[in-house]
Amino acid sequence: MTEFDRQLGNLVALGYPALAGLSEEAFTERLAPLRRATGSGTFLLVITRALVPIEESMVRTTLAGRSKPGFVDRTFEPGSLERFGPAKGVHLPADDAYLLLDVERGEEFCGAVPAHALATIDERGRTPLTIEEGVALITQHPELLVKNKCFSLGGSRCGDRRVPAIWISQNAPKLGWCWEGNPHTWLGMASAGGRS
Repeated sequence: MTEFDRQLGNLVALGYPALAGLSEEAFTERLAPLRRATGSGTFLLVITRALVPIEESMVRTTLAGRSKPGFVDRTFEPGSLERFGPAKGVHLPADDAYLLLDVERGEEFCGAVPAHALATIDERGRTPLTIEEGVALITQHPELLVKNKCFSLGGSRCGDRRVPAIWISQNAPKLGWCWEGNPHTWLGMASAGGRS
C-alpha cells in the first residue's frame, strides 16, 4: 500500500465521504488526481472546510493509541472559525483537497513568540500551516501530537491577535488559540515546504 492509499483509506474509514456528501467511490475519484502529484518527498493529504467542516474533522482526531475524540475549544465563539482564513502571504490551492509538502511540527519554536517564529519560517521560504492543515496532520499522524511538542497554526488568522494552535487537553487533541505576542514552552510553530 502506498502512503497516498494509506491516507485516503484513513479518511474513508473516518467517514469523510459521508461528511462531504459523497459516496466512497465519488470521494476516492475526487482525490485521485492528487496521487499523480505526490512525487518522491513527504506529503499530507488536506481536506478543506469547503468539503468537510473543521468541527467535524476535529472530532475525528485522537491521540496516538487513544480513542477520546479531539474537540474545538469553547473560546472559539460560535461562527468564529469561519472568520479564520489564510494569513497574509499564505496562498492556498483553489481546490477543496490538496497536498501539503515537507511538513515540520516546528518544536524548535517552542518558547518563541509566534510573531518571531513566523518571521523565521518566512525567511526560510517555508509557509505556516493553516487550521485545516494542522487537523490533517494529526488525523494522519496522531503520534506527532505529544506533550510539550504541540504546535501553533500561524497560516490561519482572522485579523486580530489570535493564533490558532493544537495541543493536548483532557487526554485529547484540542484546537484552541493563543495570543501572537505570548510565548509558550509547549507550543512550536508548524510549517511546510509548499502546497500542490
